[in-house]
Amino acid sequence: MFIEDDAQMDSFWVQSAIGAIKAIAFVYDIITLPVYLVLQAPWKRRQDSRRVKAKIIKSDDNELTYRTTEPPRDVHVKMLQENIDTLEKVFNYVAKTHSSKRCLGTRQILSEEDEVQPNGRVFKKYNMGDYKWKNFTEAERMAASFGRGLRELGQKPRENIVIFAETRAEWMIAAHGCFKQAMPIVTVYATLGDDGVAHCISETEVTTVITSHDLLPKFKTLLAQCPNVTTIIYMEDQLHKTETTGFKEGVKVLPFAQVVKTGQDSKFENVPPKGDDIAIIMYTSGSTGTPKGVLLSHKNCIATMKGFCDMVPIYPDDVLIGFLPLAHVFELVAESVCLMTGVSIGYSTPLTLIDTSSKIKRGCKGDATVLKPTCMTSVPLILDRISKGINDKVNSDSAFKKALFKFLYQYKVKWITRGYLTPLIDKLVFKKVAKLMGGRVRIMMSGGAPLSSDTHEQIKTCLCVDLIQGYGLTETTSGATVMDYRDMTYGRTGAPLTVCDIRLVNWEEGNYRITNKPYPQGEVLIGGDCVSQGYYKLPGKTNEDFFEEDGRRWFKTGDIGEVQSDGVLKIIDRKKDLVKLQAGEYVSLGKVESELKTCGIIENICVYGDPTKQFTVALVVPNQKHLEELAERHGLQNKTFEDLCSSPVMEKAILKEIADHSRKCKLQKFEVPAAITLCKEVWSPDMGLVTAAFKLKRKDIQDRYQHDINRMYAS
Repeated sequence: MFIEDDAQMDSFWVQSAIGAIKAIAFVYDIITLPVYLVLQAPWKRRQDSRRVKAKIIKSDDNELTYRTTEPPRDVHVKMLQENIDTLEKVFNYVAKTHSSKRCLGTRQILSEEDEVQPNGRVFKKYNMGDYKWKNFTEAERMAASFGRGLRELGQKPRENIVIFAETRAEWMIAAHGCFKQAMPIVTVYATLGDDGVAHCISETEVTTVITSHDLLPKFKTLLAQCPNVTTIIYMEDQLHKTETTGFKEGVKVLPFAQVVKTGQDSKFENVPPKGDDIAIIMYTSGSTGTPKGVLLSHKNCIATMKGFCDMVPIYPDDVLIGFLPLAHVFELVAESVCLMTGVSIGYSTPLTLIDTSSKIKRGCKGDATVLKPTCMTSVPLILDRISKGINDKVNSDSAFKKALFKFLYQYKVKWITRGYLTPLIDKLVFKKVAKLMGGRVRIMMSGGAPLSSDTHEQIKTCLCVDLIQGYGLTETTSGATVMDYRDMTYGRTGAPLTVCDIRLVNWEEGNYRITNKPYPQGEVLIGGDCVSQGYYKLPGKTNEDFFEEDGRRWFKTGDIGEVQSDGVLKIIDRKKDLVKLQAGEYVSLGKVESELKTCGIIENICVYGDPTKQFTVALVVPNQKHLEELAERHGLQNKTFEDLCSSPVMEKAILKEIADHSRKCKLQKFEVPAAITLCKEVWSPDMGLVTAAFKLKRKDIQDRYQHDINRMYAS
């Protein structure tokens, strides 16, 4: 009884205090509104956000084609004037124009030390130093030397070469070394499973592989499946000596620096590629089976770069923090834009990104704090984690702090929607949250998967950044649409880039038609210079997915979109993710998953729909911390993670959490999973259940958990 009275008393005081703060805020608004109105011109911001960004240029009963209303901007025009039509010309141009400016930065690792954790376990952590920089001239010379070094090793122009390494300065230098000798690079995700890596190496018939200290040991077993490989070049580790013995006989294993050194004294000339030459054979992560190699020409890469430069404002003192896989087309093009515009790139890893990252020693600063970047690329998976981290921090605070944060958050969102900025609240509250990423981040770009509206709003509000979402595919060199940075809406992917058109085509089977109200809907097709020549050694699949029309190359994406009245695309579905239930309702599995992933208890989820049943079911990987907290509330203490996952009590409790969250996300009743299974293992690329880009491999997940799926439907 006393506890209840105390709680009510606490609640009364919290509500009274927040009420008083609301009253003060109201008075402050009345006094300062005229000043803000004059200084900030909010009507202009609202106009910019709402303006029409693309128009219909062609239409018939079956399809609508849209083109941007934006003109090419300075960098795009400069690239045309200087005839920069290959990635090789990009680096030559910037080495001349930005010669002594910082280009590529690597954080120094001083030592690796054992650190005892509160639970007594010992973890190895890094003691980190400063960033060490190469300027544009040094980076360009090093790339040229590396390219000539490859020629000395017997690699010829127009012969494929594999780069299989984590994101780092040497990756970029190696790639540009290859471009200078017209060698197509084959990019392979560092997290791809052994079979996938062997497939990429064998299919492209390469003799030389560029890898890293950490990945080199894989080749002790991999080389048996790759008979053509005769040379392996590894990027060295800062601390540890690389073990180069025990490899297949007849295979040379050389350090990166040695190849550069050989190239410095070489007499080989550069072999500049042409625009239509293949720059990259980029392997997709393979969400629907074996990874496919996508042929990307220099012209394709340059086209998307021009498009990105037209959409994203870039300043001379910008700094990008690079940590996403360079084997992903989005990161590669984003970093290429930075090179083209003289933006410094400081490299990082997910393990050292922020002060609390898992490899950072206590008392040592994370990469973002030291680098203080102004721009960063990200993917929804990482943004969802940041968002959940903010929620966890707020929820662990006192009732008053929690209520205050909620009020200030809603207050900021309200004024931002009206076109105002909130400098005072930002300075007092949100800039402290922004310190997480170094405190200077101005713009974040998200790609690779759909970003939920909730996460989009929260990151933009709490980190005080412009968060721009883009849409594109490996097959379109990451180019298609990018949000205007002045757009104040959430959950949309922007208007077409200046280098391509977007088309909606009726998809009768899913009831997506261009005549749908309020907005036309259909399968998204992308046409323009950014569209790939096709798939490597897969002519049948190429002819199925690509076609030519009036001298323009088009790609059928398989994604379903709608174009809203201002010409902006919203991705609403994916053909392969659509399931028709027994009662005739269509469920978009991807849409349901992306909404439910924003629920704190869910680390990952795969929704499954059987067409012969009236409901969907889900396989859920729970978040361990949230699962333990929920278990305590249900009186289950001191149980292992595995025990909790097997507990019917927890299954029921999480099903209720999902139902509550689904209501908040406005999901239809038939879209909400009616039964779930809690999975004891975290899905990783090594298990073969998600791709290297962490997209679900539905077929593999279904095969592995078929027994559980049968049980859920039987119950």
